[in-house]
Amino acid sequence: MDKKVSLRELVADKIVFALLIAVYYWMWARNDWRSFYPSIQYAVYGFTFYYFIARGIRLRKYKKEKTDEMAETNLRRCDALCLKVGAAAIVVLGFVCAIGRMVLTTEIIGYCLMGLLLLLAILRTVVFCLMDAKGY
Repeated sequence: MDKKVSLRELVADKIVFALLIAVYYWMWARNDWRSFYPSIQYAVYGFTFYYFIARGIRLRKYKKEKTDEMAETNLRRCDALCLKVGAAAIVVLGFVCAIGRMVLTTEIIGYCLMGLLLLLAILRTVVFCLMDAKGY
């Protein structure tokens, strides 16, 4: 891990963070129980610990390096675009929940929110990589 830390790496790393949030939601919101669930939970706990240690080391190293101002500007534009997409998606989800309130459970709504979080992280990474590759 002696190579230079890129902003692309840090942005793509948010997908793993969003996935961890979704997995933790699954661990808290599930209604059934299987004998292998504790094994999954311990593996997730161990991975989370390793993930945050490794992420902290990479962030610390990135802050010591010279920043790419064009990439930082692209990230800000990408974040602004994803904020608008996320707000629109949450409004649509809100109306779907209002219309289907007799059918949709809070568990399903929670899974929809976790899916939206994961999709936004993926969208943010893809849009940033495209913007950064084209050099906008």
